[in-house]
Formats: sequence, structure tokens, C-alpha cells
Amino acid sequence: MTWVIGIDVGGSKIALGLVSPDDQILSRRRIDTDADEGVDVVTARISTQVDSLKRDLPPGETIAGVGVGAPGLLDPVSGDLYMLVNLPGISNTPFRAILQEKLRLPVRLDHDAKVAALGEFHFGAGRERDSMVYIVVGTGVGAAIIYQGNLIYGESNSAGESGHMTVDPNGRLCHCGSRGCLETYAGGPALAKQYALASGVTVSGAEVTRRAAAGDAAALLVLREAGRALGIAIASIAMTLNIELFVIGGGVASAGDLFLDPARESLKDYCFESVAAKIKVTASALGEDAALLGAAFLAR
Repeated sequence: MTWVIGIDVGGSKIALGLVSPDDQILSRRRIDTDADEGVDVVTARISTQVDSLKRDLPPGETIAGVGVGAPGLLDPVSGDLYMLVNLPGISNTPFRAILQEKLRLPVRLDHDAKVAALGEFHFGAGRERDSMVYIVVGTGVGAAIIYQGNLIYGESNSAGESGHMTVDPNGRLCHCGSRGCLETYAGGPALAKQYALASGVTVSGAEVTRRAAAGDAAALLVLREAGRALGIAIASIAMTLNIELFVIGGGVASAGDLFLDPARESLKDYCFESVAAKIKVTASALGEDAALLGAAFLAR
């Protein structure tokens, strides 16, 4: 095994981790994404942080490769980024090729949900299973499917777009143009919007989860509704794929059982009793480290 670097590119921050041969994050860096500065500037700043992490290596050791998780539409084979709604400055670029040239190291790139799923599957909540669905619930909602140890990509790399599964055909209008998408119930902006309607107070989605933990009645109501919607989606996925472990990550999942218990209850209403009895819905064991460790696994 070798030393590698894992990188998690997000809408507002980029996290980097130096990962040892025994899969421990030895050293970390965090910088603002500032994607509007353009791909050359962003990759140059990543390169600077990689050089900084190299200085934390034990004497005589070197970096064998770099793994990157990025949000939005991308091609994991070519390493090209397509349309990233929250990162237009680096959209439609050969991101991997540019970064690889700057780093002079092999670089692998994949969707951030798939990368985090690899981390959870190999080192976290899924490490004793051979199949798992990882659902990340943050600003948006996405998922990654691991079946018998392999990531499922679909025919055009779009497998796992669970945020746009319909949980209510007559439901809320989604920015994708459809109605009743899971993201309109469980995503951070959806929590904020529903809380404002329920309480008359405008706060962030993250603040809604904090208020729920403190016992705020309106926040608890919003989280229960979000959890029930998540449960409907989980039931549909379970009935289709017959996968039994669902690991939930992302900022909204930090609400824990306040969010997950309604999902566990509602899924029973939307799939066979025999299927529901075997489904396990659990929070991420690794939190933000799932993406760094999954990117490191990708690099190897």
C-alpha cells in the first residue's frame, strides 16, 4: 500500500487529506473553493496545498496518486467536469487533466457521492457488507449504489440521482422541472423554506436541524416530513434493487434519529413487509471523512 491524497471539492470549500498506507488521515488542509476564479486558479491553489501536505510525509516516503470527488455532472473516465450548478467557474473543463499536469501525479476523479460511498463502504458503516446504498442529504440530495462491491454507474453515469425520485406526483415544484422530488422535501433549502412557512422565521437548513435538536416544534415537524419523504425513496430503491443497507450522510443527516426515525417508519408503508424488515437505515460512520477516505481509495 502507498501514501495518497484525497480531495473533496465542494461548493464553498475544498478539503484535502494525506492518507497513510493503513488508511489513516495523517494531515489535513482546507481552503475556500472560489470557483468563480476559474479552473486554472482553483487547480493552482489545490497544487499549493498538495505541496504542503507532501511536507508532512515521513522521511523517504512519496505520494503515489491523488483521488478527487466533485459535485455535479462529470465523466469519471475522462475526468471532465460538465455542468456544476454551484461551481460554474470550473464547469465544462478537463479538470482532471489540468490538475494532473500541475501535480505531476496520477489523478482519479469521480462524483462526490460515489467517492463518499467508497469511504463508507470500505472503512465505515458498510465495511462488513457486500452491497450498500449511500444517500447524501445536504443542499441537494444524491446517492451512490454499491452492489457486490462495485459502484453502479448506469449507462450514462447518472445512476444514483435519488434527489429527483418522485415521492409525491402532486407535490412541490422542483428546479429540475418535475414535481414532488425528494430534494424538495429533504434538501437543506427545502427545510429552510418549510420552516419559514411553519414559523414565519427565515433561517438556514442547518439551523433548522439545530433547532430541532433543541426541541423547536416547527423544526421537528419539518424534519419529520423530510424523513418521511426519505423513507418513501428508500422503499422504492429497496424494492427495485433488494439492497438492505442504507447509509445516510450529509449535513441534514447530522440531525440523526430526528430525521432517520421518520424514514424508518414511513418506508414500511411503501414496500413489502418482508423487505422492510431487513432494511437498515443508519447515519454515516465517517461524516466528512468519508469523502477523503473514499478519494484515497479511488487514488489507489
